[in-house]
Amino acid sequence: MSDQIQFIVEKLNQEPFRKNYNLITFDSLESVQLLQLLSDVLGEIDPKHAVDIREELPEQTAKRMLTLLGILKYKPPGTISDLSAFRQGLVTGSKPIIHPVLHWLLQKTNELKKRAYLARFLVKLEVPVEFLQDDTVADINKQYEELMEAFKNLHKECEQLRTSGLSTAEIRRDISAMEEEKDQLIKRVERLKKRVETVQNHQRMLEIARQLRLEKEREESLAQQKQEQKNQLFHAEQRLQRAQLQLKEMHHAVVDSKPESLMKKLEEEINFNSYLVNEKIPRELESKKKSVYFLQKVVAEPAMGQSDLHVLDSKINEVNAQINQLIEKRMMKYEPIDSKFSMYRQQASIISRKKEAKAEELQAAKEEMSTTERQMLQKTNQAHELEGSEVLKGDEFKHYVNKLRSKNTLYKKKRMEIAEITAEYGILQRTEELLKQRHEAIQQQLQALEDKKGISGYSYTQEELERVSAIKSEMDEMKGQTLDNMSDMVKKLNAMVAEKKSSLAPVIKELRQLRQKCQELTQECDEKKIQYDSCAAGLESNRSTLEQEVKGLLEECVQEESNYRYVNCMKRNLEVQLQRAKEEMKTYVSPDPQERRKAIREQYTRMILEQENLGKKLREKQKVVRESHGPNMKQIKMWQDFEQLMECKRECFLKQQNQAAIGQVIQEGGKDRLVL
Repeated sequence: MSDQIQFIVEKLNQEPFRKNYNLITFDSLESVQLLQLLSDVLGEIDPKHAVDIREELPEQTAKRMLTLLGILKYKPPGTISDLSAFRQGLVTGSKPIIHPVLHWLLQKTNELKKRAYLARFLVKLEVPVEFLQDDTVADINKQYEELMEAFKNLHKECEQLRTSGLSTAEIRRDISAMEEEKDQLIKRVERLKKRVETVQNHQRMLEIARQLRLEKEREESLAQQKQEQKNQLFHAEQRLQRAQLQLKEMHHAVVDSKPESLMKKLEEEINFNSYLVNEKIPRELESKKKSVYFLQKVVAEPAMGQSDLHVLDSKINEVNAQINQLIEKRMMKYEPIDSKFSMYRQQASIISRKKEAKAEELQAAKEEMSTTERQMLQKTNQAHELEGSEVLKGDEFKHYVNKLRSKNTLYKKKRMEIAEITAEYGILQRTEELLKQRHEAIQQQLQALEDKKGISGYSYTQEELERVSAIKSEMDEMKGQTLDNMSDMVKKLNAMVAEKKSSLAPVIKELRQLRQKCQELTQECDEKKIQYDSCAAGLESNRSTLEQEVKGLLEECVQEESNYRYVNCMKRNLEVQLQRAKEEMKTYVSPDPQERRKAIREQYTRMILEQENLGKKLREKQKVVRESHGPNMKQIKMWQDFEQLMECKRECFLKQQNQAAIGQVIQEGGKDRLVL
């Protein structure tokens, strides 16, 4: 604890506080001064909290400090088991409560400043659900959330830029390396130009190479277009398959169906949906709202320890026991044993539970059916992609087996042919090697003849020109083939589309009739929906007024509770002071002299007597000092004069020694001259 106080004092004596405290003065601070000091430290972290606590009520001060400590995520130490005691200690300025808070704040000042700055922009404003039903309020709330996310991203980028500083030396090295690569590429291009200029007809060959490159690029673009058209055709076939599947489902639904059965199905769906809308979903929504409210309340509270959780569990168990007792008393009072209402109510509750269970099962079954339908559609699409067919049955399977047998025999024959071809391929490969060797020998002879005649490189250029012309002719043939294939594909697609339109014409007629029926039913559904919306709006307005009243009453209750706690705290302080006064009177009136010595009054009287005796001694000492002051000053003056006299004698002695030394040197110099 002493290390903690010493750390607090050191931090408060530094910038920006500069309080000039020591351990004694800091420990002697009163509760109001401690609260003001805590407010100053919080004001350094968040400038909005730089407030004089004398200008606000104690409840406002405690609320303001608790709010900021909650934002900064302060957790009280483990010795504080009750949060109400923590709040009470914060209101009264208790040292065991405020000292740990100051130690924590001064230990993480920079980090907490950053957290308080971010809290100004990232603490979300809670908007009631009934206000979010308004479109303008919902749009503004959405914009607010988007701006909050944008601020988060910008802050992260700013922190990354601050931490990851780019090195100018690395950038310069990269630039120098790129310049060197550029110079090397320029030199390489110049060397290649010089090599090409020695070849005959190099301009024509460059033009042919450029045309070849352009044709290759055009070929790639045509291949890309072909692939895109294939993808479009594949997607169109998928859409067609889905439409056919939907058409089959509608045919199956229409077969052997009558208007009465369709109306019955629609009534069942409407009843199920109305049950969901009117009973199940509102209950779930209410439970979710309650859970969200309690979760928000839990989040607003400071962090709890294990002891707090045990206390809450014990309170919950006590409240549940009281509720059960009240229910039993109510049942005994208002519902006799021989009454039949209890039985009917039990049956009604059982039926409602069964209804809820069946509704959940129905909803789960519908979801499962939709998932299986999606999976079936995916599997059929995958089968069509792999060019597969449907599952075979009966005679079709036998025919498929016979077909596989014939294919197996054909496979064996082809395999034998492949073996013969591979053997022939080995022979041809050997002949090719021999021909290549002969070709190389002839090429060497031809090159020697060209060197003799002075036309070296003629055969090479001739072969290159023939090869380029052959490649160009092949490219032209490929272009023509691709264009023919594309035109055939377009014709086939147009024919398929015309066939599908003719086959879908009767189905479209049936769909028109069904659409008319659907429009009539949708009109009726819209009318019912309007009635439901009007009723729901009235109930919602009543609910909002009741919620506002409840909210106001809750706020009054919280205010009264805080007033009660403050008054209770003041009462406890007064009781402690009164108890101390009673004990003091008891010890002062006690006949026992030992007990009387323990009284504060006796202690203070003894201290006063000691201080008076000390004052008398100090006054006598002062009198002696005053009497001896004159002679002592004269003696000091005499010693100073004596010191000056001795200093003067020392200087004279030193001067005399210097003069004697100079005279001796002069005499020695004269003797030397006489000897010379």
